[in-house]
Amino acid sequence: MVIATDQTQTQQKTQPEITHNALYEQDFCLWIERALLLLHEGNLRDLDLENLLEEIADMGNSQKQALESNLKIILMHLLKYKYQADKRTNSWRYTIIEHRQRIRKAFKNSPSLRRYFLQEFTDVYLDARQLAVVETELSPNIFPIECPFTTDQVLDEDYFPAP
Repeated sequence: MVIATDQTQTQQKTQPEITHNALYEQDFCLWIERALLLLHEGNLRDLDLENLLEEIADMGNSQKQALESNLKIILMHLLKYKYQADKRTNSWRYTIIEHRQRIRKAFKNSPSLRRYFLQEFTDVYLDARQLAVVETELSPNIFPIECPFTTDQVLDEDYFPAP
């Protein structure tokens, strides 16, 4: 009987680690629930640290990618708004406002993203410029190489450029 108990204890000690690693691949939401439970219990030994670290890093990257995407959309629409005044629509205004709100909320939830916003602003503008060229079919020479909008203007919910 003692041997069976020792085997059971050995299985219980090794099983959570195997189950948790396999769980990551099979059921991500359940893996998260289990990781949260283990963290709440202070049970770091059975925690799938390798995958947890990867997921935490991915979360930061996802926030940065979302910020870049929202900024790119704002800049592209501001360019269209400025350089295609005859084609302005409420849809463009709506899109600009919506993505400004998204960025404002991102800054509220993660103030450190503002630093990333400033760091990536020029590169994102160049991407937005390229997309504006393709979408409008205007000459690239129409859109300046340097962003014609300040970072404050881009974030200002009341700012819309004059033609």
